[in-house]
Amino acid sequence: MIKVLLSGHRGRAGSAVATALNAAADVDYVGGCGRGDDLAERLAEWRPEVMVDFSLPGVAVANGKAALAAGAAPLIGTSGLSDGAVAELEAGCAEAGLGGGVIPNFAVGAAVMMWLAERAAQFFEGAEVVETHHDRKLDAPSATALATAKRLAAAGSFSYRRPEKVALPEARGGELGGVGVHSLRLQGVMAEQEILFGLAGQTLTIEHRLYSRDAYGPGVLLAVRRIAAEQRFYRGLEPLLGLPD
Repeated sequence: MIKVLLSGHRGRAGSAVATALNAAADVDYVGGCGRGDDLAERLAEWRPEVMVDFSLPGVAVANGKAALAAGAAPLIGTSGLSDGAVAELEAGCAEAGLGGGVIPNFAVGAAVMMWLAERAAQFFEGAEVVETHHDRKLDAPSATALATAKRLAAAGSFSYRRPEKVALPEARGGELGGVGVHSLRLQGVMAEQEILFGLAGQTLTIEHRLYSRDAYGPGVLLAVRRIAAEQRFYRGLEPLLGLPD
């Protein structure tokens, strides 16, 4: 049995993950910790092997460091962390001899979407990422959209077209490495992402739609089992799924 503590268990994503942890036969879900609770105290009392974090970008790194100090492997599902923050957590895991990971999107379909798009990138001249989330999401673009754009920019060579006349500032969206990035925030939507490729006379669209936060459960459980068993730090879900480079 793998002892797991969940930080952010009262949130929208956290509550779904708590259900998945409770249902897993090989997981001992020792409890949750939320806003106003003393995480260090809970870690010391419950002594989990893994701490899963679905809190907020402003506290996720501190939570990860608290887990390391208590001898627990940190698994951060909170999005919006900087590259420097991720590197800091990775170094902390290496120093402590523990596994860990920062996985901004635990949905298996989202990982496969990015993997497919990265392989398609070399064949097209233009690429745009359009992500849509509920109107209460704190960050824009999403961490998944940014990760996608970075991977596309590294895998292909894209021309980003800017119109000569702009009637509305920022109507064209953002741009990263020649890849357009657009964020939509709407009521009635959970999480969606489209990657659109263009070449003369044709387009290709790869898209993923998330209808329920239950989609995070399988990815979280896969990561929990892996980092509890090995001293490796994971950036994203793809290596856990065994997707080839």
